Amino acid sequence: MLIPFEMLEADTLQRLLEDFASRDGTDNGHADELATRVNQLRRQMERRQIVIVFHPDTAETSLAARHDVPKEWLQALDATGEN
Repeated sequence: MLIPFEMLEADTLQRLLEDFASRDGTDNGHADELATRVNQLRRQMERRQIVIVFHPDTAETSLAARHDVPKEWLQALDATGEN
């Protein structure tokens, strides 16, 4: 299930981006500060390059590249008017 980032409160979105940016396996070999990585993710989200994915079975949230998400999920997201 995709969650429009505009539906999240600013603090919630910030925490989600910080969590994702600081997870193991997100090290890209650069010494970017957390704030820089969070800002990069935010810009990608605003440009509609990445989306928030909620996994109801596990209650986990992740980020995914828009082109990696099933088309029908994107259609449902676009139908919310928050695309």
